[in-house]
Amino acid sequence: MTYFLGILLIAGGFFGWRTLLNRQTRAQILSSNLSPAQRAIIAYQVPLLSNLPSDLHAKLEGKIKLFLKQVEFIGCDGLEVTEDMRLSIAAQACLLVVNIDAWYVSLRTILIYPGAFKSIDKSHDGYVVTEREVVRTGESWNRGPVILSWQHSAAGARNHTDGHNVVLHEFAHQIDDLSGHTDGVPVLAKGHSYADWERVFVEAYDTHLRNVERGRHTVIDAYGAEGYEEFFAVSVEVFFERPSALKREEPEVYAQLSELFRLDPENW
Repeated sequence: MTYFLGILLIAGGFFGWRTLLNRQTRAQILSSNLSPAQRAIIAYQVPLLSNLPSDLHAKLEGKIKLFLKQVEFIGCDGLEVTEDMRLSIAAQACLLVVNIDAWYVSLRTILIYPGAFKSIDKSHDGYVVTEREVVRTGESWNRGPVILSWQHSAAGARNHTDGHNVVLHEFAHQIDDLSGHTDGVPVLAKGHSYADWERVFVEAYDTHLRNVERGRHTVIDAYGAEGYEEFFAVSVEVFFERPSALKREEPEVYAQLSELFRLDPENW
């Protein structure tokens, strides 16, 4: 019995040491900086970040470094993944979490296709499951991976004022999924009211559905009518790329997203 307890204590001490080491390593990475060459790549690939307040630059760089350490990028259909691709995608993903504690804890892989890719979409009607092949520019799976078209990812990042950004969209789904469900209700910080979030997004979604049915164009893309989770994701795209327009048309949605991300891009 004494020998067994001794083994348990040694094992416990080892895993405790590993946990401490991992925390220290993570803290060191988060406090590290990008190289001048890496900054130049990001500045070219993701011009939106030139508007980021200066006090958030160091935070963003540390989180980009941690993201690159954690996530493997895999090219598909013969695509060779470059440093530009890794930095562009990582920078946009980390923009969503630059000023909050949320993190992509389960994400380990990003698959990148040269362009739009085919995917199987499943729908359920009782016991009947229907599968159809669809063409996508991005896809987010529960607990990862994220799948992206580089053609559309690059174009979406460089045109940072049109309200369309596939990387922000798919990583909004990853943020949403941290709650355990991709349903348009992410984990909220202490003091951020779930009741207020539900009221604002349900009302805005219902209004959006009516606008789409009547063919009315709004700042939020019509694809948001596919469900609460898509409405959340397209709203995130607009929040970062067309913040003034979103705040003007949907001030309460803007306020909820501003509280969620602890950011106010209209004032950048």
